[in-house]
Amino acid sequence: MSTILDGKKIAEMRLELLKEKIEEQGLYPRLATVIAGSDPASQMYVLMKHKACERVGIGSVGIELSGETPTQGVLDAVNRLNRDPDINGILVQLPLPRQVETKRVVEAVRPEKDVDGYHPVSLGLLFSGEPRFAPCTPKGIMTLLSEYRIVTEGARAVVIGRSIDVGRPMSALLTNADATVTVCHSRTKNLAEETRRADILISAIGRAHFVTADMVKPGAVVIDVGINQLDGKLVGDVDFAHVKEIASFITPVPGGVGPMTIATLMENTCTAAEEQACRTV
Repeated sequence: MSTILDGKKIAEMRLELLKEKIEEQGLYPRLATVIAGSDPASQMYVLMKHKACERVGIGSVGIELSGETPTQGVLDAVNRLNRDPDINGILVQLPLPRQVETKRVVEAVRPEKDVDGYHPVSLGLLFSGEPRFAPCTPKGIMTLLSEYRIVTEGARAVVIGRSIDVGRPMSALLTNADATVTVCHSRTKNLAEETRRADILISAIGRAHFVTADMVKPGAVVIDVGINQLDGKLVGDVDFAHVKEIASFITPVPGGVGPMTIATLMENTCTAAEEQACRTV
């Protein structure tokens, strides 16, 4: 039977510590979010981020654009925030509407305010082994592993998914932590053979119950990044009920990776405020 990696508990603890830190430092970090359109999931995620800001003492500003906003309209909003000295971090909620050139928008965020960690400069620093802001979900997973004292050094890690927001940065963070990393994807041959070799298995493929017990090595650490709807319920990529019987540690959905993502965003925003304050002294 697995030990549950309780992301909600760890996130609550870290948010409380961050609140104390902000109060002691006398800083007033500020995060701005930009959302285009009325996607319910995106609106919910943005609301959760603003609530987390309020909890820890980070000011937050929300810019809401219509779903018909062109690329230039989103760029104009981002550039206003770039110029605002009171804004320390900028988060553009993805996905953007189809007509918006996401790559241009992501690259428009000033790297020192890129608390989501998606700018090419941020990713370049991450892959060079000297990250400034790592994407929040992978970084939150690394924090969760650390809090439960799960050793990455020398471990064989398999990441399912090669997205730029989770899979690729996750592989870089694990490599930086001295794991031996394999990245699998939709073109991987004999996927189950790869996953069964993993001491640490991370799934970010976005398919409900895709990872079954026969794909997992007994005693492996299993991290489920997936958020899927199945029969009206929120489930992950991992067949939790069966995999938990053979894994040593496993994250639930919900309550695993998600809360760590938000806590990491708050930590990145505080770090951005600290660095910007130092540069103005």
